[in-house]
Amino acid sequence: MKKISWVIAALLILIPSMSALAKGEFTYITVSGPGITGELTISNPVLTQSFFAFGDFSKGAVDAPADPGEGYQIIRSYVVNNKEAPFDSLQYYPYTGYVYYNGIGEGSSEYDKKWFLADPAAKEPFLSALKQRALLTWLPLAVLVVILVVFFVAYRKKATS
Repeated sequence: MKKISWVIAALLILIPSMSALAKGEFTYITVSGPGITGELTISNPVLTQSFFAFGDFSKGAVDAPADPGEGYQIIRSYVVNNKEAPFDSLQYYPYTGYVYYNGIGEGSSEYDKKWFLADPAAKEPFLSALKQRALLTWLPLAVLVVILVVFFVAYRKKATS
């Protein structure tokens, strides 16, 4: 009886985690690629709430494009019991509308190593996150330039007086 209680307790703990994994509700995505120094972490629900957020893989693979253009490496991850767990990775090409699904980190699926059409709904929130990152990267430099210009003008005024 004691053994059955432990099994039931373990199932009650694991079922919520497993249901989140089955729905594809990722905690965040990590993006790297052109114009990004290091990695960018995004937790926008539009990009994390569904396994098919970047493209509906169930609609079937497409032929590899001749030139997919500029792409971004995306790793989708969960946080379960305070542990980060990368789930899968893909290449996203927002400007030409393609997704290359690299595959599940630990395992495989019928979508691995195939090209798919990207979901147009992912483009705007994805590019918006890239723009926000760029703004946060350049904002401190802009503030520094303004401060230096103010000091330079004040110094020149004092020197001519």
